[in-house]
Amino acid sequence: MEEIWSNYKNIVHESIERFVPHKILRKNSDPEYYNKEIKRLKAKVRKEYKRRKLGAYHREKLKQLSKRLLAAKKSAQEAFLKSILIKEGKCWTEFYKYVKRRKGNRENIPAIRDYNGRIITDPIDKANSFNSYYLTVFSSEGNIPCMQGENTGDPFTIDTKIIRRRVRAIGKNKSVGPDRVSGEILKLGGEAMIPYLARLLDLTMNNCTLPEDWKRATVVLIHKGGPIISYEL
Repeated sequence: MEEIWSNYKNIVHESIERFVPHKILRKNSDPEYYNKEIKRLKAKVRKEYKRRKLGAYHREKLKQLSKRLLAAKKSAQEAFLKSILIKEGKCWTEFYKYVKRRKGNRENIPAIRDYNGRIITDPIDKANSFNSYYLTVFSSEGNIPCMQGENTGDPFTIDTKIIRRRVRAIGKNKSVGPDRVSGEILKLGGEAMIPYLARLLDLTMNNCTLPEDWKRATVVLIHKGGPIISYEL
């Protein structure tokens, strides 16, 4: 089972590297409240900055444009925050994006408290504490019931129509798991993917086993509201 899954995963990863176009996207550093006027003034400021050594005229023009840009930024920021307050918390997503950008690249998860009340600040220790906690709330491999039915003499065979329907229903924005096989790749693979998936699922059901990658998950903590002081496990 593990060898079949590994071969399938390697084929998918190799296909991604060879046939899927890659493009490095630059992160947009502009705040949420930037409008067309601000972007236009930024372009003019850059242009005059390059010409500043050509004479006093360009230096004076750069000074004036810089003042206009600062005023436009301040006005747009005030309008953005005012619009959020007017909507009475109906668009907090945009507000949290604004706060996160203002904070900069800081620690995402604050200090946590373990079972013994000890405060943990080291990132590696935090990860180990979360892993230990999730091990206690998820089923262990020994507690997983047998997946075979009453009629053990007949091998289980999955209907490819079910796989085709499930693959078609995968969302484009579905997060990628530890196996790095995205739902979009499964959908783009089309009919070529169906027989491989059917074979894998047949083996898992008939042998009562799962590939190791299917037992792993990427857990991301999402703050849903309230003050972030500490996480207590």
